[in-house]
Amino acid sequence: MSKVKFDSVLIIGVGLIGSSLARAIREYDLAKKIYGLDTSRTNLAKCNELEILSKGADSLDSFSEQFDLVIICSPLSTYKSIFASLNSYITQNTLVTDVGSTKMSVIRDFKETVKNSFIQFLPSHPIAGLEKSGAEFGFSQLFANRFCIITPINTNNDTINVIKRFWTAIGMQIETMDAEHHDRVLAMTSHIPQLIAYSMVSTAIELETHLKDEVIKYSAAGFRDFTRLAGSDPIMWRDVYSLNKDAVLEMLNKFTKDLSTLQKAIRNNDLTFLEETFRTTRKVRKTIEELGQAGSFDPRENKKK
Repeated sequence: MSKVKFDSVLIIGVGLIGSSLARAIREYDLAKKIYGLDTSRTNLAKCNELEILSKGADSLDSFSEQFDLVIICSPLSTYKSIFASLNSYITQNTLVTDVGSTKMSVIRDFKETVKNSFIQFLPSHPIAGLEKSGAEFGFSQLFANRFCIITPINTNNDTINVIKRFWTAIGMQIETMDAEHHDRVLAMTSHIPQLIAYSMVSTAIELETHLKDEVIKYSAAGFRDFTRLAGSDPIMWRDVYSLNKDAVLEMLNKFTKDLSTLQKAIRNNDLTFLEETFRTTRKVRKTIEELGQAGSFDPRENKKK
């Protein structure tokens, strides 16, 4: 697969993911010019300080250029207004993709808003990130050896091939899914674990003061991992649960039933059932490790996360 090279790329939202994309595009020489759009002056200032953008702005009207590729990296609740702005702004053939972790809502917003035939949109979801937000936390290798799921919607093959080549060029492995199936899978692999983490930390906060303080002070790996997840961007996750409601509730119902079964086994001292369950779930972890998806590397902390 030949290397892709763009004249100009616009990244909408230059927080963790967007700034990491800018760094990766620059490192792998995938574009002559990299533009950034963000309502956060802090993110723009950080990107300017790091010199990872050709130009940054807080309004699309600040640009006079057209772009070869636009990547939307902002919260899901902003997509509709972004699509409306692109619908008015774009006057030449432009590839558009995104990084959103729900796809049905993204496709719905696109179809309801965009009537511009110059816009060639391929929904994408690069499964990569940290439980931090902001341009200062970005790094170019965030996407290395991670999966990127694409969910085509009447997209021509040339568009699909070019965007696949882009994600591959920054180190990603490409998978194709139906959008509804994607949302159900991610509800279990990402959205429910995150919700459980928020719930666990919330429970700890509501304990009586002395017990809460001790839980926080003596956090073992399990609770510490919950707090790591709970440190994620609240706006992003608010939007996920609002826009992937059906799939999240479906998987949450399954999880609740399984948790109830474990609760019953503990109450009845059913050691055989507990051991068999733990052995089965341990195999899942081993498979994830074999796929190389067990952790992400953050060079600023020089350790596996």
